[in-house]
This record gives sequence, C-alpha cells and structure tokens, in this order.
Amino acid sequence: MSLWQSLLRKLGLNSVRAERHPIRVFLLDDDVRRHRWFTTRFKGDFVDIANNVKEAQQLLSAGSYDAIFLDHDLHPEHYHADSTDDERTGYAVALWLCSNPELQRASTILVHTRNADGAMRMVGELRRAGRSADYVPFPMLDQRIKTYWSR
Repeated sequence: MSLWQSLLRKLGLNSVRAERHPIRVFLLDDDVRRHRWFTTRFKGDFVDIANNVKEAQQLLSAGSYDAIFLDHDLHPEHYHADSTDDERTGYAVALWLCSNPELQRASTILVHTRNADGAMRMVGELRRAGRSADYVPFPMLDQRIKTYWSR
C-alpha cells in the first residue's frame, strides 16, 4: 500500500473493500424473467436454476450451494389458488431438505415468493429442522442480496 493510500485510509476517505469470491447459487423458480433477474444480480457467480421440484432435488443432491432461493408457486394454476398442491410447489423442496439433513447444511435459504402464506409454511418447516431460512418478498429481494452478497 502506498503512503498516499495509507493516508487516505486513515482519514476515512477511501474504501477498503475486497472483491468477494464467486459463490454458488441455487434458484427454484418457474418464471424465466426471474431467471434473468437472478443471473444479472449474481453475475460472476455460479447459478443453477430448477423449474420444478424434481429438477430441484436433483441439483440440490448433486451440488453444494452458498445461497438457495426458493419460490413457492411453481405453476400458473398455483397463483391465487384457494387449495394447496404441496407436491408441486417449493413447499415440497423445503420438506425434502428437512428430511435430508445432510444436504446443504451451510446454505442460507431465502424464500422469495409473493405468496406469504406459503412462504411462512416453508420457513417454519425449515427452521424447525434447524435450517437458516428467511422469507423475503420478491420486491425486497434486491436489497437483501446487496446486503448479504455485495460485489
């Protein structure tokens, strides 16, 4: 570090920020627009995307992720539905993670659905299983990503 940089640092006039290493990100979402949104937010990182429960289980079994993002409603018929279809939603993936405690233990799990009821059910199951999980409504997700994984 040069004398000039050292002086600026002591005066608080420069930023001492190190570039973070790439992380591995998993996304479960059926919306292609959100796929693009996530890959833009995590440019330079490794992003794996699943559209459905089966794909999610395969990827989560095979890889290791720093961050896991789960949507609840994975099919258009789930949006605003009065009944639940847990076998084909993100809830099924949350339960599957709970029943496979050896998988993804160190991952931060964020449920990003607009379906607050479904999200709270997912987060509740994950937390009861000892997982680090939180619900972040999609409109607020960008700020949370910047807080957790800023570049």
